[in-house]
Amino acid sequence: SYRISYDPTRYPKYIPEAYCLCKGCLMGIFGEENFHFRSTPVYMPTVILRRTSSCAGGRYVYTEDYVTIPVGCTCVPEQDKEAGSVNSSIDK
Repeated sequence: SYRISYDPTRYPKYIPEAYCLCKGCLMGIFGEENFHFRSTPVYMPTVILRRTSSCAGGRYVYTEDYVTIPVGCTCVPEQDKEAGSVNSSIDK
């Protein structure tokens, strides 16, 4: 789902941000929630304009700012809780 982020010192002032509704992923023919996978946000780097405290010629001055915005959700496999090391899948 999405919620609207509002910041009056940013352009655009309103940005829709995604958030995941489920902990697991809906799978199978009946759409059951599967906890062997997890819903995780997908992020996209975006440029916005941030208003500064200075003025020039009676107008606000803006600077570019790079932010990361969640744009959707996807399913990723849940890692085994017994995995002892980062490369444990290589050892198997």
